[in-house]
Amino acid sequence: MNMARMRKLPLRMCVGCREMKIKKELIRIVRSPDGQIVVDSTGKKAGRGAYICPDLQCFNKAVKSKSIHKALEHDIPAEVLAAIEAKIAGMNS
Repeated sequence: MNMARMRKLPLRMCVGCREMKIKKELIRIVRSPDGQIVVDSTGKKAGRGAYICPDLQCFNKAVKSKSIHKALEHDIPAEVLAAIEAKIAGMNS
């Protein structure tokens, strides 16, 4: 085996199901330094991030338990939650 091909993949924990998954499989939600909460499709935006599976069950669990709010250390407006939910639903259809 070639040692150059054996790289560790970055893992992150989903705030919904609390499972460690490969970073690229998850959706990153960011609270920017100015307090704006957005979905980070690049994975490189500045700010405090939280990762969630592209699964509505994980999303609903994270919202119900407020783990997504705790991870971002900020309350998330309902319209932002609805936009995130729509993005997840769009990925699964």
